Amino acid sequence: QVQLVESGGGLVQAGGSLRPSCAASGRIFSFSSYAMGWFRQAPGKEREFVAAINRSGSSTYHADSVKGRFTISRDNAKNTVYLQMNSLKPEDTAVYYCAADRGLIIATSQSSYDYWGQGTQVTVSS
Repeated sequence: QVQLVESGGGLVQAGGSLRPSCAASGRIFSFSSYAMGWFRQAPGKEREFVAAINRSGSSTYHADSVKGRFTISRDNAKNTVYLQMNSLKPEDTAVYYCAADRGLIIATSQSSYDYWGQGTQVTVSS
């Protein structure tokens, strides 16, 4: 069984920064064999794609709403994926989820992802 555990969320003022991380584990889980993604869900809204990174970390894709402010990265030696969030806005307030995808290509669709974490709350005050 694969486990994804997010941490690093919290409360921050607008314009501030946070760096949530997601640690992956599993008895037969090979982290470097999975593309990883971040999604978020704000109150009363559907979960949406934020960013994704391929298996090696050589390719990334970010949603337009976060491009230039958020950066996804990974450390395969630590089985961890990160989301550096800068210039945060109140509209970034949401529960942030990481997910793992066995596919070869970076995916933005939730249905492409095989495993999900439990989420970490990010709250941005104005």
